[in-house]
Amino acid sequence: MKTKKIPMRSCVVTRERLPKQELIRVVRSKDGVVSVDETGKMNGKGAYLKKDLSVIEQAKKNKILNKVLEIDIEESVYEELKKKIS
Repeated sequence: MKTKKIPMRSCVVTRERLPKQELIRVVRSKDGVVSVDETGKMNGKGAYLKKDLSVIEQAKKNKILNKVLEIDIEESVYEELKKKIS
């Protein structure tokens, strides 16, 4: 029997390659709206973060999402990420 392929993605903070289910995706749409993508299928430029509060804090502190998504990230996006993880 053939084994099912597990999609792997890289965390933009830790650079770890992890299964897609262990990461959370943040998307910048063409309109410039940044949101948390629960489905993993929203259109736009995406960045994956490990589902870990310390990783979210590090991304916020070093403004990693700002660099990857090329837009200023609002505080509300980080708060939403924390809620989804905990």
